Amino acid sequence: MTAITLKSKVLRMTDAEFEAFCLEQRDLKIERNSNGDILIMTPTYSDTGRYNIEILRQLANWNVEMSQGQVFDSSTGFTLPNNAVRSPDASWIAQSRWEALSEKQQKSFAPIAPDFVVELKSSTDHLPTLQEKMREWIDNGVQLGWLIDVESQNVAVYQADGSSQKILDFDQNLSGAPILPGFMLELPRLKL
Repeated sequence: MTAITLKSKVLRMTDAEFEAFCLEQRDLKIERNSNGDILIMTPTYSDTGRYNIEILRQLANWNVEMSQGQVFDSSTGFTLPNNAVRSPDASWIAQSRWEALSEKQQKSFAPIAPDFVVELKSSTDHLPTLQEKMREWIDNGVQLGWLIDVESQNVAVYQADGSSQKILDFDQNLSGAPILPGFMLELPRLKL
């Protein structure tokens, strides 16, 4: 997904102005980085949307069985400790952490880093940009993150301790333990 970046030097918005801007532009996917730059993303291609819904389906099905948290889709924005407002392709927050937020916070760009995030690389995404975004997620409190590249059939797994590993086998299932106990993403369902 390509993005247009509006530099904060040109367009400086308060949190309220950013929220109003997003509400006025409901058809766009908009994020804000920690520098205050506004990022406007193009829609994803159809194949990326298909892969994303499969990931969300599996995550949501697991969550229904486990009843331990909340699942969020790619339209959800979270306000991170570094003041960025980011939207992962899929995410999950433990129920206790979600319930610790006020109702007002839950109905906004919630000021919380998810426990788990997935970023799905589309054919138009720039890999270093996504890798930087994954590091930002981890630096802001995410416990587990997966950067999935279906085209190359590999997954980069990011851990809260800053370590990462690359999985090069889409013939296996990917475990979410210990953050998502019992969750296994069926990677073969994402093969081209």
